[in-house]
Amino acid sequence: MLISVRWLNEYLDPANLTAEGAEAALTNVGFPIESHTERPDGDVVLDVEVTSNRGDCLSHLGIAREIAAATGRRFRSPSLDMPATGPGTAQESIEIDNQVPDLCRLFTGRVIRGVKVGPSPDWMVRSLESVGLRSINNVVDVTNYVAFEFGQPSHVFDLGTLRPAAAGGRARIVVRGAVKGEKLALLDGRTVELREGELVVADGARVVSLAGIMGGAETQVTPATTDVLLEAATWDPGTVRRAARRLGLRTDASHRFERLVDSRTIDTPARRAAAMIVRLAGGRLMGGSVESGAEPRPLRELRLRPARCRAILGMDIQAGEIEKILRSHEIGVSAGWVADAPGVGDEGVMACIIPAHRPDLEREIDLIEEVARTAGLDRIPVKETVSVRVSPPQRDEAAAREIARTLTGLGFFETVTFTFVSPKAAAPFLPAGMERVDVCDERRKAEPTLRPSMIPSLLACRRANRDHGVDAPAGVRLFEFSPVFAAAKDIAVERRNIGLIADVAPIAGQSAHDAAQHALRLVRGAIEAVVRAVAGDAAPVQIEPVAEAPMSAYRPGPFAGVRLGGEIIGCFGLVSPAVQREYDLDRPVVAAELGLDPLIAAYPPASRVRALPSFPAIERDVSLIVAEETTWARIESLVRSANLPMMDEDSGGPTGRAVQFVGTYRGAQTGPGKKSVTLRLRFRDPARTLRREEVDPQIATLVDLSGRELGAVVRT
Repeated sequence: MLISVRWLNEYLDPANLTAEGAEAALTNVGFPIESHTERPDGDVVLDVEVTSNRGDCLSHLGIAREIAAATGRRFRSPSLDMPATGPGTAQESIEIDNQVPDLCRLFTGRVIRGVKVGPSPDWMVRSLESVGLRSINNVVDVTNYVAFEFGQPSHVFDLGTLRPAAAGGRARIVVRGAVKGEKLALLDGRTVELREGELVVADGARVVSLAGIMGGAETQVTPATTDVLLEAATWDPGTVRRAARRLGLRTDASHRFERLVDSRTIDTPARRAAAMIVRLAGGRLMGGSVESGAEPRPLRELRLRPARCRAILGMDIQAGEIEKILRSHEIGVSAGWVADAPGVGDEGVMACIIPAHRPDLEREIDLIEEVARTAGLDRIPVKETVSVRVSPPQRDEAAAREIARTLTGLGFFETVTFTFVSPKAAAPFLPAGMERVDVCDERRKAEPTLRPSMIPSLLACRRANRDHGVDAPAGVRLFEFSPVFAAAKDIAVERRNIGLIADVAPIAGQSAHDAAQHALRLVRGAIEAVVRAVAGDAAPVQIEPVAEAPMSAYRPGPFAGVRLGGEIIGCFGLVSPAVQREYDLDRPVVAAELGLDPLIAAYPPASRVRALPSFPAIERDVSLIVAEETTWARIESLVRSANLPMMDEDSGGPTGRAVQFVGTYRGAQTGPGKKSVTLRLRFRDPARTLRREEVDPQIATLVDLSGRELGAVVRT
């Protein structure tokens, strides 16, 4: 923000501020100076760095308020010597239809007739040139001057060019969203095509201004203009920002509206502009103004505890000084302090009324910051030593580290990829009933979609590794932690996930089918290792085959869901040939995705310590021939439901489980549509050594039960 020191002194008493004094005062209160330029006329221009939450300081008055509070000077508001109004009222000349009061909280119009457009006086030309503007004419220059004086952009229309809704009627102003395909010739000579929903000002027949950004060429003030409509309004910051960014139009007006111009601050600068136009260009100001919009919000009231202020800042500052500082920023403080909060001492609580031009003050801590920077940050004591308390890692971090440690131990490499993908890449990974979440950003034309899954990014990373000649004998394995996004019924859903991919690496002597099965088992093992690393060896993790994947990115058949404690936490399977071709990968890929939050919730695993067993166990292997579709989970569940009396449930030994999967065999001995599943059972008595005769009946019971429930027979 360019600030003229000469111009600045018009609002300070005494008006003897030097450039060095302004620079020192502003730097001390949080507005550093980026440049210091001396002009030929003796003025000095400072380029002040203004943070995005201080839109009120994008003006000479805003900066003058800060300097007055910092230096003890008196702040002087500019005079409002309103001229006598001519015959007639503004309502007789214009009508305003504000169709979007939620995006334009207030639109005002004043009418001035009989102006004489010409050059501006030298003092105004110098003022505008000091902040980088060129003089256009006395009417337009007033709006630019007031914008840099108050921070309130305004616009003047040639009233004679505004069309009424019907022949012979009043000029009509409509504030609305643009219709797709509408075009507008701008003041800078460009003609732009508008998108649906972008804010515009229209008359009875066409668009005449791009709201909050730039006016139209067809209604601009020219030397032939005699009657003008002075517009002062406020616009939704986000809507202005999106349109300005899309069109590449960053104007002084959009810069201010993007940082919020409050509807309650419009009237004074609008009256100032009307009075200056009459003074510099003549004419008659019609009585009143025409306004349309929403009801103004009440001023915000905050409470400030002086004791809390001292505790936060660590300096001895009394309530009287705090009140003085707040009043210097035009913050109203109640005459008596309200003692309605327990534990605040005799001073009680200050009731503070926030002025409309300070929307950045929202909480008590914001008021404390005002006190700190005005009183002087150098008053805050600095300790010679800093006490540090070492805390253990947060559970989220510790769980993520354990997962990463487990996966890297299994040969996976961690990646960090971009959150955005193309709509085409996202489509196969969207579950049924979910929609993409896209961003409206011109910089993200090719990839505007927040990824619904990490797998597209991991596949792109795998392709990049392949293109650079990176490979591994057992195939490349990658994983990543990241949020993923989707929308259901226009509500965006964000989840934290962990994604994994692993190549289906060729294995000597194995068919492509067997290699794919090996890769699926590898990823399944990695999933189980991750779950047990965070939830413990006894974690109830289940793998459930699913005939049809809910997403087209996976092949039907080799796909499964993952449950932890009965809750679905993820899935894994072979990536479909179509997706594989999309990433130009010559090897099939197994992909998995798990929810990170349920894994973190299960962390840390419970530690169980018990004495080592005193007597040996008896282990028996049983090979059951079952139908091909029978899962290991079904067999394990059946074994546990048998309640065999001497099964050794987790004795703390090296194997740790009473029922273990050994292997699967398919061949001539099993027959078509069958497989042989070998399981290992462990039996133990804590008080003595078991005999073979005690275990044989239990094995017989299990064989009989599996025959009835699963149709299984023992392979001999």
